[in-house]
Amino acid sequence: MPPAPAPLHRRALTWLRRSENSALIALALVIGAAAGFGAIAFRWLIETATLFFSGHADYSAVTDHAPHPWVPWLGGFFVVLAPAVGGLIYGPIIHRWAREARGHGVPEVMYAISKRGGRIPVKVAFVKALASAITIGSGGSVGREGPIVQIGSALGSALARAVKLNESQVRLLVACGAAGGIAATFNAPIAGVFFAMELLLVSFAARTFAAVVLSSVTASVIARSILGDEAFLTLPEFHVSHVGEYGLYAVLGLLAALVAIGFTKALYWFEDVADKIWKGPEWLRPGVGGLLLGLLLLVIPQMYGVGYPVLENAVMGEYVIGFLVVLLLAKVVATSLTIAIGGSGGVFAPSLFLGAMLGAAFGQALAWMLPDAGITPGAYALVGMAAVFAGASRAPITAVIILFELTGEYTIILPLLLAVVVSTMLSSHLSKESIYTAKLRRRGVDLTVRPGTAALTGVSVDTLMRKAPRTVSTTLPAADAVEFLLTSGRKSLPVITEHGEYVGVVTLSSAAGAITQDEDASEVTVSQLIEWRDYVSPDAPVADVLDRMLEGESNDGLPVLDDDGNLVGWLRTEAVLRRMSSAV
Repeated sequence: MPPAPAPLHRRALTWLRRSENSALIALALVIGAAAGFGAIAFRWLIETATLFFSGHADYSAVTDHAPHPWVPWLGGFFVVLAPAVGGLIYGPIIHRWAREARGHGVPEVMYAISKRGGRIPVKVAFVKALASAITIGSGGSVGREGPIVQIGSALGSALARAVKLNESQVRLLVACGAAGGIAATFNAPIAGVFFAMELLLVSFAARTFAAVVLSSVTASVIARSILGDEAFLTLPEFHVSHVGEYGLYAVLGLLAALVAIGFTKALYWFEDVADKIWKGPEWLRPGVGGLLLGLLLLVIPQMYGVGYPVLENAVMGEYVIGFLVVLLLAKVVATSLTIAIGGSGGVFAPSLFLGAMLGAAFGQALAWMLPDAGITPGAYALVGMAAVFAGASRAPITAVIILFELTGEYTIILPLLLAVVVSTMLSSHLSKESIYTAKLRRRGVDLTVRPGTAALTGVSVDTLMRKAPRTVSTTLPAADAVEFLLTSGRKSLPVITEHGEYVGVVTLSSAAGAITQDEDASEVTVSQLIEWRDYVSPDAPVADVLDRMLEGESNDGLPVLDDDGNLVGWLRTEAVLRRMSSAV
C-alpha cells in the first residue's frame, strides 16, 4: 500500500526550501502585498486617530486655534490635553506588549537584521501600528515612515520564519517588508527599494535587488489602486536661472548638514534629559510628558502631527523668513520631545520638514539680496528637504530618489545632487553616527563591528604578518607571471619597478586572461596588468584594516610597506580570520 501523501502545507514548505530562487520571488510578492495592505491600514489608523483627537483631518493646517467639535467649550486649549490623553493610551500598550515599538523604529530593524538574524516578533507590527497612529493622531510631531518600516519588516520576518528559511533569507525578506512599506506609504516604489538596500541591507547584490524590487512594486501597485497615484506635492516647474546658483546650492548643502547634525544631537539630548528627570513608571511617562508637548502645540499648532500641509505651504512661499526659522526650531523641539517622552513615530518626515523650512528661508533671503538673479525659493526648499535627510541618515541615494518620487520634480536634479553630496560629506566628517545608528551606539551596539574583532584589540599588523611573497617586475611577460603565480599557489603577487618601488599587484585572473585572449600575448607584460592593492604599515592596528582585507580582490591579503616604501611583509587574510575564530 503506497504511503499517504504529505499534508499540503508540508509539501509547500519542502518546495520553498528546495526551489530557493523561486521561493524568494514568491515570498517577496506575498510580503509586498502584505506591506501594501498594512500601509493602507496604517494610514487609515492615523487619519481616524487624528480625527478622534483633534476633530479635524489635519490639525496642523488649522491656523486659528479651532476648537475640537466634541469639546467646544475648551476652545483651542484642547491641544494641551490631546497628547496627554494619547500618551495614557499608547504608553501602557507599548510597555505591556512590545517595548521595541517605542521610538522611531528604523534602528530596531537595523539591529534585528545585523545582530538577530532578522528576527522581529510579529506582535511588533500590530503594537507599532496602533501606538504610532495614536501618537501622531494625538499631536505627536513625528513621521509615519519609521513605523511602517518596522511594521513591514515584522511581517516579512514572521513569514520568513514561518516557512523556516535560513538567516540570510530572513534578513532579505525583512528588507522586502521595509521596502514595501515605504513604497506604499509614500507612493515611492524606487525610493522604497533604495531605502532598504542602502540603510538596512547595505548591499546591492543582484538577487537581493530583484526580491526587494518585486516587493516594493507589489506594495506600491496595491496602494495606488486604493489611495490613488498622485505625487506627494503638486508643484510648479522649478529651474536654475544661472550657473552661479550651483554655488548657492552647495552652501545650502553645508547649512543642511549643520541642521541635520543639530537635529540628531537635540533628539538624543532630549532623551537623556527625560531619562534623568522621569522617575515614575515608564507606561505613565507619555501621558505626563504629553502635557509639555501640548503646551508647545498651543503656541504653535503647526507642529501637530506630521505637518505635511505646513511643509507644502513653506515650499509654495506662504511664510516669511522669520516664521520659517521659528517653525524649524519648533519642529526640532516638538519631534525631540515626542520621542523623549516615549512616543512612537519616525524622524524621516521631520527631516524633510526641517529641510523645507531651511531651504525656503535660505531661498527667500537670497531672493531679497539678489532681486535680479531669478532666485526661486521653492526650489531651494525642495533641495533642502533632501539635503537635511541625507545629512541625518547618511543615505544620499535614497534622499535624491525619494524627493524626486515624492514631488515628481526632475528639473532641479543637478543642484539636488550637489547639495545632497555636500551635506552627506560634511555631516559624515562632523559626526561618525547617523540619526539611526546613533541610537544603537548609545546602547553599546556598533553595527560596524564584526564578530570576533575583540580578539584583534591591541594587535598590530607586524604581529600577524608573514614573509612577503615573491615579487614580480613590471617588465615580466604575462606568461611568466602566470607560471610564477601557479608555482606560488597564490591569487596575486606584488609588483615592483626596477627601482624597487611597489606599484600594485598582478592577479592570476588578469594574467591568465591576457595570455588566452590577446592575439599578441607574447608582447603583454605585467606593467599592462597591474591592479592597485592598498597597503598597510607594520604598526597599523589589524582591526582598522579588516574591512580593506575583505573587500573584493583583497581577500588574499594586503602588502605591508615600511615608512620608506619597502615591501617588508604580507598580511594574510587566513591569519587574521584564524585569530578572530579562536576568540569566537
